[in-house]
Amino acid sequence: MAAKEPYHESIWSKYYGPNLGYIQEKYEQFVKDPSSVEPNYRDLFTISGPPPLAPDAELAPQAVVSGDTEWLRKAVRASKLIANIRIYGHMAADIDPLKRAENPMAKWLEPETYSLTREDLMALPASLIWENAPDEVRTGWDAVHRMRQVYTKTIAYEFGHVHDEKELRWLNSQAESVSNPAPLNNTERKELLNRLIQVEQFETFLHKTFVGQKRFSLEGNDALVPMLDEIVRAAAHDGAEHILMGMAHRGRLNVLAHILGKPYDIIFSEFHHSPNKELFPSEGSMGINYGWTGDVKYHLGADRAVREGETVRTRITLANNPSHLEFVNPVVEGFARAAQEDRKAPGLPKLDTNKAIAVLMHGDAAFPGEGIVAETLNIGKLQGYTNGGTLHIIVNNRIGFTTESEDSRSTHYASDLAKGYEIPIIHVNADDPEACVAAVRLASTYRNLFKKDFVIDLIGYRRHGHNEMDDPETTQPIVYGKVRTHPTVYNVYADRLKNEKVVTEEEVKALYAEAEHELQQAYDNMKEGKHKSADAKTAVPLQSESSEPRSTAVPLQTLQEVNRQLLTVPEGFKVYPKLQRILQRRKDALNDGEKVDWALAESLAFATILQDGTPIRLSGQDSQRGTFAHRHLVLHDSENGELFSPLHQLTDAKASFGVYNSPLSEASVLGYEYGYNVFAPETFVIWEAQYGDFANAAQVIIDQFISAGRAKWTQRSNLVMLLPHGYEGQGPEHSSGRMERYLQLSAEENWTVANLTCASQYFHLLRRQAALCGQGDARPLVIMTPKSLIRNPRSTSAGSELASGQFQNVLPEPLLGQKPGEVKRLVVCSGKVAIDLQTELESGRDKDWSWLHILRLEQLYPFPERELAPHLASFRSLEEIIWVQEEPKNMGAWSYTEPRLRAIAPGNTKVRYIGRPERSSPASGYADVHSFEQRRIVTEALTMNSQEHAAVPSPKETASR
Repeated sequence: MAAKEPYHESIWSKYYGPNLGYIQEKYEQFVKDPSSVEPNYRDLFTISGPPPLAPDAELAPQAVVSGDTEWLRKAVRASKLIANIRIYGHMAADIDPLKRAENPMAKWLEPETYSLTREDLMALPASLIWENAPDEVRTGWDAVHRMRQVYTKTIAYEFGHVHDEKELRWLNSQAESVSNPAPLNNTERKELLNRLIQVEQFETFLHKTFVGQKRFSLEGNDALVPMLDEIVRAAAHDGAEHILMGMAHRGRLNVLAHILGKPYDIIFSEFHHSPNKELFPSEGSMGINYGWTGDVKYHLGADRAVREGETVRTRITLANNPSHLEFVNPVVEGFARAAQEDRKAPGLPKLDTNKAIAVLMHGDAAFPGEGIVAETLNIGKLQGYTNGGTLHIIVNNRIGFTTESEDSRSTHYASDLAKGYEIPIIHVNADDPEACVAAVRLASTYRNLFKKDFVIDLIGYRRHGHNEMDDPETTQPIVYGKVRTHPTVYNVYADRLKNEKVVTEEEVKALYAEAEHELQQAYDNMKEGKHKSADAKTAVPLQSESSEPRSTAVPLQTLQEVNRQLLTVPEGFKVYPKLQRILQRRKDALNDGEKVDWALAESLAFATILQDGTPIRLSGQDSQRGTFAHRHLVLHDSENGELFSPLHQLTDAKASFGVYNSPLSEASVLGYEYGYNVFAPETFVIWEAQYGDFANAAQVIIDQFISAGRAKWTQRSNLVMLLPHGYEGQGPEHSSGRMERYLQLSAEENWTVANLTCASQYFHLLRRQAALCGQGDARPLVIMTPKSLIRNPRSTSAGSELASGQFQNVLPEPLLGQKPGEVKRLVVCSGKVAIDLQTELESGRDKDWSWLHILRLEQLYPFPERELAPHLASFRSLEEIIWVQEEPKNMGAWSYTEPRLRAIAPGNTKVRYIGRPERSSPASGYADVHSFEQRRIVTEALTMNSQEHAAVPSPKETASR
């Protein structure tokens, strides 16, 4: 055997408690048969001899001194018992107010299961089986008793899945300490009781005053409100400037009233204006104070400033949320990141996670059931999205609408999803409000210390049905038999405080009467018209003038200097040679006779926007390089991998620039960027889909927030969505950005939808959109960005086109238009197909095209009727207007443009369609079929007297059918 370094006496210092007992057993094996133990143990015992016996002579029996192996085995079994109480105690804890199920783990927490008696445990020193046991815990029996108190009562801890040893030790020590968090004093307990009375009385008053109307009561999880009170206190104490909250509809009115300070009378007035529930059974109430169309009252958000004298200490925001439950999660995470960043200086924004905290309240069925939760948890630690940890509260009533837990998830707990992200979890009984407050204090401390998420599973019940018009006993008769006889948490806690002589019966009655009087007074004021007016956020419809052309030109000399800086890298930085050659082609792109491509136009737009003082945030899958290897806004040193962004070195930049590669997730990332933009409207926020159709996975965010947020909640956003679109034969999933969906959602000038054909248009449109940041007429922008056109010379622009003019909603085909009076056919199109038509025109320059003209709709919505009118007026011989598109007839822009073109078509001018026939799939998966169809579309559009007909399938397509 090779010589080894001698073991020092200190080698034994790392063995204690059960580990020491284990080593003792190994040594006994070694003495009997050295070959029966592992080689490392043979070396250890050969060189160092026998391990030391367990210390603690005062408590240890004689067996310790004599090295009794049975005693050591008992110590090992006792240590296993302690470990299992710590790991599995939550399975035996008293965390369900209704005690709906037997405890599956109870026997594994009993000494008898480990062949241990009380006498055995009394004979063992606590320090042998519990590292850092409190001083008053002296024997093994004391240790087991204390651990059961800690881990199996009304608060239960799940930390075993946290792999960071430092965090795990801290979490266990906090749980096992008698003073962390400190117990509530009597003043705090009285305040807690009063809050529970207010929460319950609010729900009771609504129930009896607005009979049968929906409110999605909090009853059964009343402790949520004092938990949020504690979060607000802790966050304000720690200096947080913002507390950003998100939740679904259950309990929302109670949170609005008691955490956000929304006056009772305003809430009552929203019930008072409720429509007839028989005519509108699905909603029950209209939130008439917000937007043009408004939203139901239990979807509305609010803001509140927590003041200390005249100073605002912190601001609480509850995000508006539709009935898509958990989809508000990434929006709130974006709020928090925006509140934490300083964007006033060049370079990356400066992040201070202490400035804001995100708090999310989840439903127990929705937390594991909706994939957006996992997507949002996944981005929590990523560079471009981290915000220092979120406090999650699962408002758990153990039922989803009418579905039992065993039918709604495959896990034991609703919170189990969080284990995959190593997020600590506390389960707490909603009938023990002091335990609920203790859970919040521990969670808040953890978040401040480790800057990570924390989950509190608040386990209660639902006193009524899914809504107050629902009879729950038809589907849950056993549970609701228990609910009918179960006292409310206010009564449970009041009895506890009375028994402990903290309050008297008279004091409780006085608090109850005071809460009842306040509610009745508010209701009377509302009926008499004396109620406070709502903080109305009146929505002023956007005017068409807001999308009018505006000067976005930048002097050519400025652009040339910016371009020079964009091509300059730090001394010693080694750009990948192939990429260096590509970038150097941009060097002369702004000179006379040269052209600017799509990527350079974008970089110049970004740079000049930063020079104007507008910060930029861009994210998406592979957005730093660009999906089509065109952007390269973050360079990688080819020798050491260091990163450098040219936009961080601009000498005249006045704001930050951040570009982040996102995870492979659309819904959470788009929701995050929307939230960031809503909270920081002065920031130019851009989300880019890897391919346009990838936005399908974020449809809820698009439908419920981006397109409708202003109309429902007056929530303004100038978010940009870049959606690569264009038919290049890449198949169904990489062709269409589904522009028809955005056009179908277009109304009330809620956003702008564009499909561009040249680099200068992109430059001007980005600058126009950036100018809207923070303005009253801001609205989102949806751009169908190109794929092949990124490098097509026909989509490039001269530098002079960036140095003059502005974005044009309509562009005439430059190769036509010499004799407008002779034009008989007007082709109107948008995007890549216009370049295909131009390519064909170039090949037939010797032909007589006087009968034809082509107009490109660069902006589809708002529809540029005013810009089209002069062109139509000049075509005195016009016979037909043809809409040409690449997409199938039931997709693309045809259904949107047809009625608008007919409305402005002169006289008896026909309006016709040329493109692919109606299809269920966006594009063919066969390259030759694609080419055949594309060729037919172009040929038919440029052939006089062509008639509309369906595409003739190629032989291959016929065979495939």
